[in-house]
Amino acid sequence: MIDPSHELMSPVKRNLPRDVFLHLLAMVAMYWSAISAITLCWQYINYFFPQALEYNYGFQGNIRFAVSSLIIMFPVFLLTSWFLNKIYSKESVVRESKIRKWLIYLTLFITALVIIGDLIFVVNTFLGGEITARFILKALSVIVVAGVIFWHYLDDVRREQSSGTAKYVAYGVSAVILVLVIGAFFIIGSPKTARQQQLDMQRVNDLQNIQSQVVYYWQRKGQLPATLADLNDPISSYIVPNDPETDQPYEYTVKNAGQLTFELCATFNLESVDELGGRTPKPVAYPYEGIPQVWDHSAGRDCFDRTIDKQLYPPITNKP
Repeated sequence: MIDPSHELMSPVKRNLPRDVFLHLLAMVAMYWSAISAITLCWQYINYFFPQALEYNYGFQGNIRFAVSSLIIMFPVFLLTSWFLNKIYSKESVVRESKIRKWLIYLTLFITALVIIGDLIFVVNTFLGGEITARFILKALSVIVVAGVIFWHYLDDVRREQSSGTAKYVAYGVSAVILVLVIGAFFIIGSPKTARQQQLDMQRVNDLQNIQSQVVYYWQRKGQLPATLADLNDPISSYIVPNDPETDQPYEYTVKNAGQLTFELCATFNLESVDELGGRTPKPVAYPYEGIPQVWDHSAGRDCFDRTIDKQLYPPITNKP
């Protein structure tokens, strides 16, 4: 006969490796999602409140990485948290385990350090002359994210059972994340647009490279090349590049051989814009020999007229 008291005193089955894995995964996913959400908010602020003295290089790349992180890591956080709550309902001892509480307090501690560091950066940027609106909004975004995290985890760790409001918090946060992610696509465009921009950037790089080779050809031979094929050099292994999308050669025309004027043409997918999507119009400039060469272009076929300055780029003479 089985003693009923033995059943009451028998410990609930636990799986410590599983518990540690799930809590660590939830913690890392929460860190990553929180930082990505803050990063995305800051890029929105940079976009809608541009700073006259600041050119935000890497703007689109920062948005793409933040959106990619939220698309992957935030669902991981939600699913892991949901699975942990299912375990808590069946094995209450897991919820009360010291491992869980230590990990939660560690989460709060590390998150606090990250948030404090972000706030220090915001204040430092403000003292460096950043406009007040940007300062207030960036500080507010960090405080809001921090407040949600701290309120949720501190409330959860003090309760013996999961709070019914946690579900509604998850719905609310998910809705905000969804709005942030969808809104980002209106700024950076679709993946197709991103590919077209990369192809156009490669075209500009190719034209810049061809231009430098034309200048070098003039310096070595004292005349402009008749065609782009003249620039091919098996010794230096230089081959004139073709269009990365169509594999057709770029257009090159000698406009005035005596004045050293030539023209380079290419067909672009999109109109060139600055990193902030054209909100603060600036030509896309690429340095060549310390002199800015403007490569802003329209969609479709566009040409660039260039004239070599003989004083800046004199012929190279071979001295004995």
